[in-house]
Amino acid sequence: MMNPPYSYIAVEGLIGAGKTTLAKRLAELWGATTVLEEFADNPFLPRFYEDPARHAFSLELSFLAQRYHQLKRVGERNLFQPVTVADYSLGKSLVFASVTLPPDEHALFRDLYSIMYSGLPKPELLVYLHLPMDMVRGRIRSRGRSYEQSITIDYLEQLQERYLDHLRKLEGVRVLVVDLNGRDLIHDPAAYALLLEHITAGRQPGHHVVHL
Repeated sequence: MMNPPYSYIAVEGLIGAGKTTLAKRLAELWGATTVLEEFADNPFLPRFYEDPARHAFSLELSFLAQRYHQLKRVGERNLFQPVTVADYSLGKSLVFASVTLPPDEHALFRDLYSIMYSGLPKPELLVYLHLPMDMVRGRIRSRGRSYEQSITIDYLEQLQERYLDHLRKLEGVRVLVVDLNGRDLIHDPAAYALLLEHITAGRQPGHHVVHL
């Protein structure tokens, strides 16, 4: 398959949506560079799920800094690997902070975000994987990460609502919201092939919704 018409693609979605798996498959297909979120070693993450109010600001700041350093390298990518695929986007920090932080901390966080991220490259295509909530919960359970098992449906629904609102308001970016309709991209080759068609199709900047 030929390279996609975009040099920088970001994959987004809720916890367990399959972002990293898809990003890796696309990178392997195109010989692309990957930018994968490094959350496993974040000491604030288990603490946040135990006591969100106490550790939310520390968690969001740590991810803000981490994502900044990773995404800064996107603009310095190797000329021999002209395609970059990430399993998150610039706006992920804003979406999570809007749910986890109280208004005063959220305002401060947005200021820091604007200062740090204003000069970073934006993805030419942002793919959002949308799954039914029961499937999201099932995947969280199957991942087996103990600190994720306490995540509530209410929290996930808030994140999903804020994500979709954030994506609708983005300007100058091609946003592809993919309703997976419960299909499994790993075990359903036809669904994966259809998704590739949507991803590689040339699109104008704007908000696009497709169903598999």
